[in-house]
Amino acid sequence: MKVHMQILIALGLGIKRNWHIFFGIIAGILVGIYLHGHYNTLIANLLTFVGQVFIRLIQMVVIPLVVSAIIIGITSIGDNKQLGKFGTKMILYYGIITTIAVIIGGALALLMKPGLGAAHYIAANTATEVQSSVATAMAQQQGNILNLFLGFIPSNPLHSFAAGDMVPIIVFVVIFAIALARVGDVNRPIVSFFESVFAATMKITDWIMFFAAPGVFALTASAVSSFGIDIFMSISKYLGVLLIGFAIQMFIVYPLFLRFFSKVSAAMLFSAIAEAMMVAFGTASSSATLPLTIACCEKRGISHKISSFVLPLGATLNFDGTALLQTVAVIFLAQAYGVVLTPFLVIQIGLLAIIASSTCAGIPGAGLITIALILNGMGLSPEQLVAGFAFLFTIERITDMFRTLLNVTSDAVVTAAIADNENEINYDLLNNPAAYEEIA
Repeated sequence: MKVHMQILIALGLGIKRNWHIFFGIIAGILVGIYLHGHYNTLIANLLTFVGQVFIRLIQMVVIPLVVSAIIIGITSIGDNKQLGKFGTKMILYYGIITTIAVIIGGALALLMKPGLGAAHYIAANTATEVQSSVATAMAQQQGNILNLFLGFIPSNPLHSFAAGDMVPIIVFVVIFAIALARVGDVNRPIVSFFESVFAATMKITDWIMFFAAPGVFALTASAVSSFGIDIFMSISKYLGVLLIGFAIQMFIVYPLFLRFFSKVSAAMLFSAIAEAMMVAFGTASSSATLPLTIACCEKRGISHKISSFVLPLGATLNFDGTALLQTVAVIFLAQAYGVVLTPFLVIQIGLLAIIASSTCAGIPGAGLITIALILNGMGLSPEQLVAGFAFLFTIERITDMFRTLLNVTSDAVVTAAIADNENEINYDLLNNPAAYEEIA
């Protein structure tokens, strides 16, 4: 049987196991279609409120979960050589997956030229201005990229925690956790405290998941009710390029990656994390899905030592779905505004997409927001591309749902590969869905 068919069957088993969440997505689509033609302000506001309650509830535990999981994961590894080996593999694997995503997105966008269909919506004088800006500013912004990396280091960790700046938080927590691992047994009071924090946040996650079906329903219905059929037709090629790219990444790249770097079956892994995949699709937030992703991995065979170390870092730094989306979106804008896409410019877009995606918050809409970094590297600003961004934001929620599904899945794929390399997988459990422990 073809591997993509095995994956679809596995996802089908996951949907059967979590029919209430899947039903919420389908019902949300149908209700959203109806509301688009029969708009009701009261219902729309109610759906928005319910959806936001669900996201806020689950985002509430993200920072304590990430902090406690990283500290427990790093201190449990103990051996500095082993810690370095895990970190090196994680960076290597995430780098491979994200680079492949950017190549796929760039190749499809250059081949199918989705931006040409939107070119006639762009004013001629605006297009000329954009072309001039790109032509005269290609060699600028090197200092900005260095400043970007400088911003990863928090000058005041407490400010980063208060502002929810995840990358500086991660940098500080990783350094702090490594220091705890180096000081020996004197770290036990602090580590025990964070073990309690982790256990409590996971219990809160179990409670929140009882609200998953209505939450996903409300988010989906609210998103679909905002879109019209006409705008889908005018931007259909852009959406098509993204969906093809996402499908290639999901059904070809991930299975091949797992086959090449591990013995893990893609079909069984996808079945094990089906709940997380569906919640990721419904919420469009990898950060909000993180507690569920950790729960799925740990309760279905992947050790706590690996998942607590790799998944929180992946949910903050690994966004291959976002990198693919940003690459296609920027090339779409360049084509719409008539910018000449030289090989050097295409390579620059790809590199900046990798950097921009790594700084992207795991929340809805963040993928398009951080496109500003890529445009900045081209000498442009979002304000110069208002008409083009109008197209992107029209279907932003739909593309957000798919790119988040990819982000969360790739986190689990890399986690499973590293766990397999380190003999930290219970294959008897992973390959036996009937024995899976319920998440909630």
